[in-house]
This record gives sequence, C-alpha cells and structure tokens, in this order.
Amino acid sequence: MTTLFVNIRELIQVEDFPKKMVSGAEMKTLPTIKNAYLVIKDSFILDFGRMEDLQPNKFDKTINLKNKTVLPTWCDSHTHIVYANNREQEFVDRINGLSYEEIANNGGGILNSAKQLQHTTEQELYEQSAKRVEEIIKLGTGAVEIKSGYGLTKDAELKMLRVIKKLNANYPITIKSTFLAAHAIPLEFKNNKKEYLDIVIKDILPSVAHEKLANYIDVFCELGYFSIEDTKRILKAGKQYGLEPKIHVNQFNAFGGVQAGVEFNALSVDHLEEMRDEDIESLKNSKTMPVALPSCSYFLSIPYTPARKMIDAGLPLALATDYNPGSTPSGNMNFVISTACIKMKMNPEEAINAATINGAYAMGIENTHGSICKGKKANLIITKNIPSYAFIPYSFGNHQIEKVYLEGKEMIF
Repeated sequence: MTTLFVNIRELIQVEDFPKKMVSGAEMKTLPTIKNAYLVIKDSFILDFGRMEDLQPNKFDKTINLKNKTVLPTWCDSHTHIVYANNREQEFVDRINGLSYEEIANNGGGILNSAKQLQHTTEQELYEQSAKRVEEIIKLGTGAVEIKSGYGLTKDAELKMLRVIKKLNANYPITIKSTFLAAHAIPLEFKNNKKEYLDIVIKDILPSVAHEKLANYIDVFCELGYFSIEDTKRILKAGKQYGLEPKIHVNQFNAFGGVQAGVEFNALSVDHLEEMRDEDIESLKNSKTMPVALPSCSYFLSIPYTPARKMIDAGLPLALATDYNPGSTPSGNMNFVISTACIKMKMNPEEAINAATINGAYAMGIENTHGSICKGKKANLIITKNIPSYAFIPYSFGNHQIEKVYLEGKEMIF
C-alpha cells in the first residue's frame, strides 16, 4: 500500500543517504524541506521532496497535512521500562532531604525495585511494561532500548529479558534489549562482589546468550557499585557471547569509565553528568556515542551533562530518557528535548539531531531509523499546527504531537 502525504509545512531531518551520526558543529544543521510531500509504501519511506516536484502518480491513499510538520520518531537509546510497581515514597524521601545514595543504603533504590520484581509474575510484569510502551509510542518514540538489571537473580533477570522480547514481538516499535545484571550488588553478596560477578558471567550470561535475549551488555560503573576492573571483566565476557558494550558512566563520579568504554569500543557511554577534559578527549575519534539523560538530572537535582562543552569540542551527543522507577519515572522524549535546550544550552537543531539520528546510532539502528530517508522505516511524528520545529522544545510540558506512524501505520490505542 502506498500513502502520499501532501502539503507538509516542513519535513524535518531529511537526507538522501543515511548518515551514521552527526558531530560537533554538524549538529547545528537540521536538513528540512518546506512545502513538502512524502510517500510511504507499506512500512518504508519510498520518496519525498518539494510539492512543486511531485510527479503525477497513482497512490492508494492521499493525506493532506496542510500546516503540519513531519519528522522521524524519537529514538530513545537508554531506558529501564520493564520494572515492577513504582517508588514514589523515595521521591518523598528525597524531598525530605535524603540523597539518592542514602536511600539506596537504607534498602531503597535498585535493590527495592529488584525485590518487587522478584515477587512479580512474568505476566504481571509484561502487563505493567506494555502500558509504558504504549505511553511512549503516543509521545512519539519509535525505537527504544530496554535494559534488565532490576532482577539481580538468574530467574528474575531472565524474566525481564523475556518480557522485553515479548514486547518487541507484540508492538511495532523497534526494541533493543540490554543485559544489565551488573546494575547493583544484591544484599546477600554485599561483602562478596566477586562471587556475584562470577554468577553473572558464568551462569546468567550463557543463558541470556543461549536464548538470544539481549543485543547489548551494560554495567553501572560507579563508586560503590562496579569498578573499572569489574567493568572490563563484564564487557570482555559479554563480547565473547556477541553482546556489544554499553556503559553507565560518570553519573556521580568520573574515574575512568569513559576510557574503559572507548577501549572496548562501546556503542555508547551514558549519563556523563560529571565530565573531565580527559574524558572528552578520549571520546574524540572514537566509535562510542556519548548519551545524555537530562530528565535524570532534573529529577535528582544533580548536574547536567556538559553538552555545550562536548559538542563545541567536536563530539556527537545523543539524548535519551533513562525511564526508570527511581531516578526518571518518565519516558517523555519531548520533555528531554526541551530540558536539553533549557538546561544544557543545546539549540533545537542539536537537540532534535541528538534525539533522532544520534539516538539511532546509540542503538545500532542508524541504517533504518532516525531520519527521513528512502528505504528507512516509515516511523513518523505528525505535529499539531505549530509555527516551527523550535516550538517543540519551546512548549515544554505540552507535546505537539497529533499522530504517530510506526512502520507505516497510524498508532491508535
């Protein structure tokens, strides 16, 4: 089936040939076509251009998008959407003065989520997570990475990953899965981290690989969690099973995690709230995408990733939500883009590039997602009547999405 969209006010993020990513000054450029048309065939983009260049042809369906803007759906490369229940009491605890670390030390945080998930059936976990997936689709996300890491036992980690696999099978959104058992140290291994890592690497990881449950392997490289030595051991083990590295680094402390990521050719290093000059230098000319999570900074009142410094140094940057129950209970990429502009001084072009083509790269799907390009997935956001794409971050808290198409089909829930 071919569908023709005509009279598009502005078609955003167009390219004739798919780019891998945009970096540095390139991020300030957002290719667009005003008064445009777009043709999709089944689930793919077939053609696009200026209305004056549209050739007479027969289409199965024609849709007039006068005064509407069209852009590719968001690519959210870092989430923890599969979790059990919520942690609003910890939100109240923080308001009352407790830090993230203090809450974790009191039995909250990741260990709290792990305890709840371990006692939740796979079907219940799927149903809770499916609601979140439907929610982010409505908010314009067309591809998402989801991590395990709230299980911390073999059965619970595999349960999470099976739920992610089922979500990917049942929804048109593209889902990439990440194995993150090295998210925290279970209480029973508090004084024997090595034994827990042995279980992760020698017991859980082989089962994950055997069932083909993950695309990537991740680790929370942070003081009090997993060291540089731990991180390298985990990434090396994952690579032996064909899992590409992604790492949580520099959220609270900078002590070499970025360099470990670059050494192992990690697809991305994520968080980066604390960045040293040597961290920025190590990312130059690497294949590793830095990923910022501004909603996490907003929610925890911690520093924001120094986007301006990083981009001005020539680096690429992606934006993601970090959707999780403890530090970012929101999967709204529109808010992420607004926050990046308001708090991180990214301009709208940079923020949209970071949430589309660079987000796609951080998930390994830049050849099929992240831009309006012939042959790519017909994953589209159709906006309300807005004056310009800068209105998207400007109108924070009020998303400007009228319709979302995934694989060529309008999403209706």
